[in-house]
Order: sequence, then structure tokens, then C-alpha cells
Amino acid sequence: MKAAVIPYPGAPWELDEVPIPRPGPGQVLVRVRACGLCHNDVWLSRGVFDFPAVSPAVIGHEAVGEVVETGPGAGSRRPGDRVGVTWIQGTCGRCASCRRGVPLSGRAGMACERPALTGMTAPGGHAEYVVADAAGTVLIPDGVDDVRAAPMLCAGYTAWSALAAAAPAPSERLAVLGIGGLGHLALQFSRAGGFETVAVTRSPDKHDVARRLGADHVVGDGSALRDLGGADVVLVTGTSYRAASEALRGLRVDGRLVLATIDPVGSFTIGPDVPLWARRQRVIGASHDGPHLLAEALGLAAAGKVAPVVETFPAERINEAVDRVEKGSVRFRAVVTY
Repeated sequence: MKAAVIPYPGAPWELDEVPIPRPGPGQVLVRVRACGLCHNDVWLSRGVFDFPAVSPAVIGHEAVGEVVETGPGAGSRRPGDRVGVTWIQGTCGRCASCRRGVPLSGRAGMACERPALTGMTAPGGHAEYVVADAAGTVLIPDGVDDVRAAPMLCAGYTAWSALAAAAPAPSERLAVLGIGGLGHLALQFSRAGGFETVAVTRSPDKHDVARRLGADHVVGDGSALRDLGGADVVLVTGTSYRAASEALRGLRVDGRLVLATIDPVGSFTIGPDVPLWARRQRVIGASHDGPHLLAEALGLAAAGKVAPVVETFPAERINEAVDRVEKGSVRFRAVVTY
């Protein structure tokens, strides 16, 4: 099969021929049709994070395709099922977090010290075929095609988890900081929920598209958000923790700021000019917070309430996709077809 292999950290991705994997007990073999390209994938390939512990190094955690073979005990899936392969495949069952009995879910996987992760501890989805635990797949609704389903497996899942973690009341105002792969979906989720929504972006070229995607207002930073009257919830979907720290200036009393992304070089800080304690404000982390949330996000996409904006690349152009994701020039999610 064809697979996008990374020879070593920082190397160009190579489209190579590698053996087709075989599913073991409880596993399925998926013929990949589309796989989203997450910024985390780029950082992994560049060595910013620990290089994937799989050989050959094939990454990708937004794969969508059909089940073509099942291993013994994979009774929840059958050949022909259209599925997405989730990032968190399972937990170790032995670390301190697992011993506390946290149920297997996205939340448990984040707590586990040694989780099984697609594209990190197990081969990923940037290939024609990928093996996954049957329990680590999700059925894709008929109303969303493969290309647009792929970004929902990470970007959409994370954005919806962030909104759920904030638990906004119907009368509250939401702000989305960073209008990119996650942020453009967070705007649509907010609009689908009927919330007054503010887009916070320093990119003037994103103002019009932010309004089309659901923003009632567009401002440049936390100070401008404060001048607009502030927001009860700030969803941090960009990769700058410095901008996230600055956005606290626009958080209202009793407000929640949700960190839903990673800044590999910066630190989130609460400055002395932000009286978080006096305003009863909270900072919340969110990521893949349970398969029920992924199912809800996919349901909203299938119903046409949320539509990922994607640029599609054939596998032969994967390095072009990687370079553009790294530069931040993709609008708004790159998807590679196999």
C-alpha cells in the first residue's frame, strides 16, 4: 500500500510502498479515503514533540474510510461500515489514573500515562490502510462525506468539547480566539447553539469569512473584546498562549476561558493586571472529552449545521499540504485523499 512515511524528524514526507497491516483480535482494517492534516502532525514530523514510536513512521489521526476486514472479536464493526479512526485508541489499564477506574473515553485517554494513540504509538491514517481497535472507531453519518468528516475527528471534536466544557447559558456571549482549523468550526458550533459570538483574530483577511461562519462581531485582541463589553466564554482555538493570556482582559465576571489547543513554545500566564480571583473566573482545559461529544459533532455536520472548510490534496502532494499547514496558509483544514 501507499503510505506517507517520515524517515526522520524534519525530513520531507515520502510516499512509499509498505506492507498492508492485518487486524488482530478486536481490531479492524480500514481502507482510508481521506485523512485530515492536523498541526500536531506537522509538529510531530518536525520533532517538536516526541517522534512517533512506530516504524515506519506513519502519522495522522483524522482518517475516514470503510472497514474491509475484521479481526476476531470485532463484533461492533463489519465490512462495509464507513468509520473514522479516533486519536485515542485505548488506555494502559495499569497507571495511577487507570487504577482510579476512569472509564475508557477521550477524557480517560488524556489522563492515562501510556495511552495508545493513532499516529504516535500506533501507525496512523496517512496511508491507504490503517488498523484500529473496533472500539477506537466511530460510525460516520450518511449526511457528511469522507473529506468533510475527517476534520471532525480532531478539529471538530476538540472545538465541540471546548464548547461543552464551558457550559454556556443561553444568554451568554461567546468569543472564539484564533480563526483557523478549530476556530472556524467553533464559530459554527456557537452559531448553531444560538449564542452571540465574537471572533478574535489579528488577521484582517479573516474578518469577512468569520462573519459568514457565524461571528456577530470581529475584534483584534482581548483589549478590543473588553471594549466591546467582554465575553462570558473565550474559546482558545489558536496556537498562541500569549494571545490567550491577553484575552483574559476581555473575560467577564464569572467567565470561563477554555484552552483547547497547544502552544509548543509559549506559556499561558495570568498577569498581575488580571484579577482572576476577584472576578470568580476560571481557566479550563479541553480536548477529546468523550466519544459522545464526537458523535454529537458529527451529527451537527451531517445535519448541515456545521461544514468544515477544507482544501484537498492528493497523497502525491502531501509535502505541499504539510508546508502550507506549517505556514498557516490553509483555509482552514487540509485533507489528504488516498
